[in-house]
Amino acid sequence: MKLRVPAVASVFGLALVLSPVLRCAAGDNASAAVDCFGEDNERRIEGCTALIERGDQAPVEMSHVYAMRALAYSLKGRYDVAIRDYDVAISMKPDFAVALNSRAWAYLRSGKGAMGLDDVERSLQLSPTSPNTLDTRAHIYQTLGRLEEALHDYDQVMSYGGARMIKLYQCGLAEARLYTGDIDGTLRPELSQALERCVHDKGCDPLPVDERNERCR
Repeated sequence: MKLRVPAVASVFGLALVLSPVLRCAAGDNASAAVDCFGEDNERRIEGCTALIERGDQAPVEMSHVYAMRALAYSLKGRYDVAIRDYDVAISMKPDFAVALNSRAWAYLRSGKGAMGLDDVERSLQLSPTSPNTLDTRAHIYQTLGRLEEALHDYDQVMSYGGARMIKLYQCGLAEARLYTGDIDGTLRPELSQALERCVHDKGCDPLPVDERNERCR
């Protein structure tokens, strides 16, 4: 599988607006919070670390800080470090569905996909129609050789995620030279056939290397 920018990154983009840390921070904390919930990975790590070292946030707020730093480490390919931060975030907020899904993805990317199954199942209990979480479970099933379950989950991703996720799969499968149709977010038999071929190859990822590529959005 390819090292890629995960779909979860778009979910954490919401934290920029919604996080209580960012809304309530003041002074030096405000600057650190802006970095922590920003787009630059190095500054994100520095900002989140500064907030963690100050330790003056409530546990639920701090769980977002650890999760954001974990995301930055994951995007840099430092999955073991990311998992440790996700561990802390989830211990502070056990019903943190996004962090559970993200830790499952980090396990998958570090070659320990089976260890992420419990996390992804818990995340789906909290958010059963999340296309990002269903995509994570589909990837895990694919690596474990549970092909029918993987294909079912990929179909569910497109059902719940709609044109956005369909277009991402079209883009990724085109990169894998399995799909030659239009990249327009429309589900068609050619895409389903390409996805089925991909599922039978553990090394095939139906998602593009960079989901932020204009062609894939």
